[in-house]
Amino acid sequence: MSTIKKQPQRLCIGCQEMKDKKDLLRVVCTPEGEIELDPTGKKNGRGAYICKNASCLEKAMKTKGLHKAFKREISTQTYNRLIEEIGTLETK
Repeated sequence: MSTIKKQPQRLCIGCQEMKDKKDLLRVVCTPEGEIELDPTGKKNGRGAYICKNASCLEKAMKTKGLHKAFKREISTQTYNRLIEEIGTLETK
């Protein structure tokens, strides 16, 4: 009898939907306080998950999803940089 492995589920901070962890991108707040994308999912720091499209990140910007997840203010420059990085990932 083989056992079926459950896929870990995470909540997208943009659309607020539970999805498989492998279908989401991790955004991490490093111990130094920098906020960046973590495509490997293994960087040190507090993580939050978001869908792999810019529209979910824009929703998170409106609802202050990253601000709530990391318990700190997130600048619009940081959001814009993350949107650009997600845009480059979408085109690949």
